[in-house]
Amino acid sequence: MVDEQDKLLPIANVGRIMKQILPPSAKISKEAKQTMQECATEFISFVTSEASDKCHKENRKTVNGDDICWALSALGFDNYAEAIARYLHKYREAEREKTNQSNKVSSSQDKDEESNHKKDQNVESGQQIETLTPLESRLLEKEKKDSSSLESFNSSY
Repeated sequence: MVDEQDKLLPIANVGRIMKQILPPSAKISKEAKQTMQECATEFISFVTSEASDKCHKENRKTVNGDDICWALSALGFDNYAEAIARYLHKYREAEREKTNQSNKVSSSQDKDEESNHKKDQNVESGQQIETLTPLESRLLEKEKKDSSSLESFNSSY
């Protein structure tokens, strides 16, 4: 039988995250940590369940980061979806960069691996152009629009 505590996030991790935002002298009660532990676990389960339902409808078995972003947005957590999408975009860029670095070091790669790598990126005049998910594209367009609005506002003063 599965113990109730085994279904929850580790309380030490929850307490550590809570302490990061509080002043160093602040104390957190055991009850507060347990409450946050239950809430955070429920939130993660709620979002993951929504993403899993989407994958099931699409006959997929693996939930990915884009599915989590979609679920957050579908559940009305648009601000979280945008933040997660930005993080996911930066994470993918860093992973691509790590792959590029290891490819430079390893000169024994064959042509098949090279062609697989180029499926995710195009090279135009020495710059990478990456493939974005629809959510990432919308976020980048929104950021461009917001920055141009801010620039026109600043220039009017």
